[in-house]
Amino acid sequence: MDILERSLKKAFIDHHIAGSHYDQKLIINQPSNKEFLLNTLQTEISTCSDFFFSVAFITQSGLDTIKTQLADLAQRNISGKLLTSTYLTFNNPEVFKSLLAIPNLEVRISQRNGFHAKGYLFTQANYYSFVIGSSNLTMNALKLNYEWNVRLTSYENGELIQEISDHLVGEWHNALPLTPAWIANYAQNYQPVIQRKQLVPAVAEDKRPYIVPNKMQQVALKNLAELRASGEQKGLVISATGTGKTYLAAFDVQQAKPKRMLFIVHREQILNKAKASFMQIMADEPAENFGILSGNQKDTEAKYLFATIQTIAKPAYQELFAKDCFDYILIDEVHKAGAQSYLNVLAYFTPKFLLGMTATPERTDNFNTFELFDYNIAYEIRLQEALEEDLLCPFHYFGVSDYEKDGRVISETTDLQYLANKERVNFLLDKINYYGCSHNTPKGLIFCSRKDEAQALARLFNECGIPSTYLTGEHSVAEREAQIANLENGDINYIFTVDVFNEGIDVPKINQIIMLRNTQSSIIFVQQLGRGLRKDNSKDFVTVIDFIGNYKNNYMIPMALSGDTSRSKDRLRKGTFDTNYISGLSAINFEAVAKKRIFKSIDANKLDSMQGLKQDYSDLKKRLNRVPYLTDFSQQASLDPLVIANKFDSYYTFLVKIGDNEGTITEKQNKFLYFLSRELLPGMRQHEIVLLSKLIESDHTLSKQDLATLFTDGHLIHDTATIDSVLATLSLTFYTGGLKKAYAGAALVQQQADQVELTAAFQSALQNNYFKKLVVDLLEASHNKSKQFSKTEPLTRYEYQRRDAKYRRRDALRLLNWPEQMVDQNIGGYVAKDGKFVIFVTLEKGTDFKGAQMAYEDELIDNATMHWFTKSPRTLESKDVKKLQDPEHWTFYLFAKKSDDEGAEFYYLGEVKPQLQTIKQLEKPVRDGKTRNVVAMDLQLAVPLEMEFYEYLRKKIVNKTAESEKAPRVGYKF
Repeated sequence: MDILERSLKKAFIDHHIAGSHYDQKLIINQPSNKEFLLNTLQTEISTCSDFFFSVAFITQSGLDTIKTQLADLAQRNISGKLLTSTYLTFNNPEVFKSLLAIPNLEVRISQRNGFHAKGYLFTQANYYSFVIGSSNLTMNALKLNYEWNVRLTSYENGELIQEISDHLVGEWHNALPLTPAWIANYAQNYQPVIQRKQLVPAVAEDKRPYIVPNKMQQVALKNLAELRASGEQKGLVISATGTGKTYLAAFDVQQAKPKRMLFIVHREQILNKAKASFMQIMADEPAENFGILSGNQKDTEAKYLFATIQTIAKPAYQELFAKDCFDYILIDEVHKAGAQSYLNVLAYFTPKFLLGMTATPERTDNFNTFELFDYNIAYEIRLQEALEEDLLCPFHYFGVSDYEKDGRVISETTDLQYLANKERVNFLLDKINYYGCSHNTPKGLIFCSRKDEAQALARLFNECGIPSTYLTGEHSVAEREAQIANLENGDINYIFTVDVFNEGIDVPKINQIIMLRNTQSSIIFVQQLGRGLRKDNSKDFVTVIDFIGNYKNNYMIPMALSGDTSRSKDRLRKGTFDTNYISGLSAINFEAVAKKRIFKSIDANKLDSMQGLKQDYSDLKKRLNRVPYLTDFSQQASLDPLVIANKFDSYYTFLVKIGDNEGTITEKQNKFLYFLSRELLPGMRQHEIVLLSKLIESDHTLSKQDLATLFTDGHLIHDTATIDSVLATLSLTFYTGGLKKAYAGAALVQQQADQVELTAAFQSALQNNYFKKLVVDLLEASHNKSKQFSKTEPLTRYEYQRRDAKYRRRDALRLLNWPEQMVDQNIGGYVAKDGKFVIFVTLEKGTDFKGAQMAYEDELIDNATMHWFTKSPRTLESKDVKKLQDPEHWTFYLFAKKSDDEGAEFYYLGEVKPQLQTIKQLEKPVRDGKTRNVVAMDLQLAVPLEMEFYEYLRKKIVNKTAESEKAPRVGYKF
């Protein structure tokens, strides 16, 4: 049956039929599952050779979501058309200007009354796809609103696609071309019927007579009151920039009612804003109760005193106040409190309550912010949660490729003459203008790597007619404030800077952040991103343009954006190709070349370096005020326990190496931990974890019937073959070769008649309480990881909700109840036994084929079909090929990985069926110049891959020359 026929039958006759990329689909935004219409549109654009959109309403934010995909198409000389309207004057002049800036998009304006279409059509490789429904090209429609849309597919001769195509041809020819003159005329007469929604700030504006706490502040205030009621004298609030920490502090002072308060900041320009915020909240207090203590002002008698650390840290000023003068002290940006000036102030004053506020408590100088506040975290909300709560302005992040000439790309060592020249400036401006900003008038910060670069680029921007300046640490506070005012007033468009604006600066009107530097740390990245996230009615969103060169630390970009500090390379790859994790109306997009540079950085860097692991360990220890264990890392969403456990023989070995072990165990006891870390900690099957936990907590023995009941009660698979496999794993009889030798003496269970019990050696080891603690901790961490895996199926397909589902070859065989492990080299590309045929594919094999004699050209044809080759030499009469021709008696399991750079683990793609009509015997060349027989075929996946995942696995970044030499595309006939 033809694939499209099969998809039509699946959609309208029998849903049990295997799917494919032709499948018809109902698309509904489901934010809780991170499923959006946006994902479908981005994928369709990325793979098409032509497109036509007919959409009534467009917003700048909606258009932004597809700009990187359109930019990638432009690199391949692919363009498309968009038909829109002025219906209800919804589309503002700014969005028409943004449309005109897209070089490979031709736009026309329909003259039809009541134009309200919402359709997206694509020419794909050998078929057409179209999405029709209720969604306009707006961010709300693409990500949040409850919308219904249907994706349909058709061949060129289909009647529906012909009707749509003919209709669009007529509409297109009757529409007006979008031109600068048309936009100017439209703008002159523009009077919107639908008023733009005003953003509600995370904190209220000055003109509001009455201010109430936002969601974050309400919870934090309750927690702070309870903290004081319990007798605690210190509290720490960790809150993302822009969520209203200063207002929170004012609300808490209002509820605590101190006799006198001291608010300490590290920069003088913050003082007046902080004082003004307090005066808004505490409007009943006389103005004279609020004062400033700084180099320029000395209101020492004020009830509510706002002081710079530089002034209050001086003994001469401290002596003006009694030690208990202030019963409430607040420290802003408290992660700086490790400096001696802060420590001196805190050593002098004895407040009844000390509040610290910061967005980033983590430090690299060994100072423990958490200890300073007695480990009392009153409230914590990071970037992702703040976006979910709608406390921040949405941001549109674009990871774009940096300037390249003669094969050289910007890197850490690039000379100034290459960083700051007219060619690079023209390149930057093309990208900046393309991605734009809210309302198209930039008020932007540009972060540079060097002072001379910032100065030179500001000069070159001015020469291009773009008013700009630069600020560094050498500029005075007065000069900084003056230039910030110029930016907010529109007198300049950009401030180039080096580090000065990382934190402590409040410029709500910033609508564009541009990054022209290597990402030095995820903390600094988030700090710089945060400069634009404060809500303001002058903007609908913040545009972030990150120019990504050949930087060693590019792997930190997905780490910072996703908040993933696991040090798992696989998770960082996923955070680059699948950006659904970002919440609300924000969006993250990478150009194809920028993705390639990030993947290169991930592959090249040693993320599990001892220095990095020690830093992560130290950070968590500071937060917990004790030695952290594997479960702590998983519960705190910190370092992936697998990374730290598998770097060494065990986590105990790591603790010994850094001198933080709280007890000692023997080498033999550590071998048990070595086995558990390698085989059970990944959590692929809960059975072993549940059984061991039960045996440890009980009398160390269970009957076989008890074992079946244990698994049944846990809703786990409990057939005899699975139970035997579990026991073979824990008794080590499954393992052979090098692993059998490595694990010798570490058997955990044994069978005696109908009884299952812990081995005598393991029972004896458990008498060591420290060893038992390490085992129980490891099992609990393993159980946490097992939540990513299915309880009712032996293997778990990779999908967004199961991002850790990967398997080594031996894992796959063990979970399919193989009685004995096979050495990886003996498995190679596949192995078959007892009706189970297991296939392992490396899609990008590299030029050396990793030792293979033949160039195997396995590839994903679409998200439901893999073209695959058997081992060689093979013919149609070979035993394994005969099994492949017998799908009635064999079940086929397909595993794949993108390349050997991803390590020894494979994604499970699901069950497949060889398409019998495609099985062919071929002759292919081998390295010695001869040929060998091999058999090729198509494998049909029972469940199609998620499109983002499919694109990641199959996509290879090719150079522009290769792209331009592709065969001419076939598109709509206009």
